[in-house]
Amino acid sequence: MPDQAPGSSHPERRLSTKEAAELLGVKPETVYAYVSRGQLGSRRVPGGRGSTFDAREVEALARRNRRESAGSPASGGELSVRTRITLIEKDQYYFRGVDAVELAARHSYEEIAEWLWTGRLNAGITFTAPDPSVEIARRAVSALPEHTDPTDRLRVAAVAAATADPLRFDLSEEAVLGAARTLIPTLVGALPPVLYAPKEDGPLAHRLWGRLTPREADEASLDVLDTALGLLVDHDLAASTLAVRVAASARAHAYAAVSAGLGVLEGPLHGAASGLAHRLIEQVLEQGDAGPVIAGELRAGRRIPGLGHRLYSGEDPRAHALFARLAELPHAGPALAAARDIVDTTARHTALHANVDLALAALTVSCGMPANAGETVFAVARTAGWIAHALEEYTERPLRMRPEGQYVGPRPPQPLPE
Repeated sequence: MPDQAPGSSHPERRLSTKEAAELLGVKPETVYAYVSRGQLGSRRVPGGRGSTFDAREVEALARRNRRESAGSPASGGELSVRTRITLIEKDQYYFRGVDAVELAARHSYEEIAEWLWTGRLNAGITFTAPDPSVEIARRAVSALPEHTDPTDRLRVAAVAAATADPLRFDLSEEAVLGAARTLIPTLVGALPPVLYAPKEDGPLAHRLWGRLTPREADEASLDVLDTALGLLVDHDLAASTLAVRVAASARAHAYAAVSAGLGVLEGPLHGAASGLAHRLIEQVLEQGDAGPVIAGELRAGRRIPGLGHRLYSGEDPRAHALFARLAELPHAGPALAAARDIVDTTARHTALHANVDLALAALTVSCGMPANAGETVFAVARTAGWIAHALEEYTERPLRMRPEGQYVGPRPPQPLPE
């Protein structure tokens, strides 16, 4: 007798795992990934090992997937991607429904990464990497020219780490999470130390510190760096994250998906923006006044880095939180004053608020880091978010990230060129 929905006189049609997978156009293991993420319900087969699924629920999910792959008409044809990771709303942002600023204030970067990946908070977790993986990545990075940018070093380290993982093509959630927990510390461990031997154990922020600045670490500064990492873990579909999802849609393994994100991150309008803001703060500190510095930028036709964000009408909440933490560091006072001067000077002419790039620049300047250190912090932090998005994308229909081109060239037939 067919299953009966509670309170209904109509029979409930149930599908096997194979039937649900065929209807959704995915692999059977992806069906269970939908279940683990709350997108599908399941019911165990009495006396058996398999599960069944409500046909109407599966059909509704298949329709949503088809609508998503075709783009949302309400958004003018732009690609719309359903995600359970980050929500940005009313000048705030949330990780899986939880205030991201509060998470970063109370939990470590690694704990926040686990929350993004699994929806569970694994208190006290730290990420470690096997020595062979780190050594391979270090050798690859050490072969690069001395002037190599940090993102290039990280990209080379990611490729090297991939070669040390023969299971990298296993895209199951368990395998990808295992790779993520070793890839992130491998990326950090592959970076050369600035002056002294950095820590090789403990929280990731402690290991990263000695690869960013020659200054000795104090607990308060390490906490601020950890907060910055936590604030930057994810930010919806930023350009680099979209690149990661495109790679994952083509079923590239996690290392390759992260490499795609790192490639986009180098743009001056994305991960490298904090370096421009760093130099701006240094100029203000040298001249003692933001007025002539801002005037020089505008005279040269350049936008003021570290100001404004298309997703926030007011101050970027990440900037607000990071400025507040920096205010607890006595040596951050001058950089914070310079950042405030930049915002106040620009506000006389245009209503632009500080974004996270300016706050990150205040951190790197006050801690004696080079201008490109913010790019390193951004890349390491965002790797966790990229992994979260890759995991989501692996559960979707393959190759759905394929927008249709609108050809605007000469209409055929055209004569052959001479």
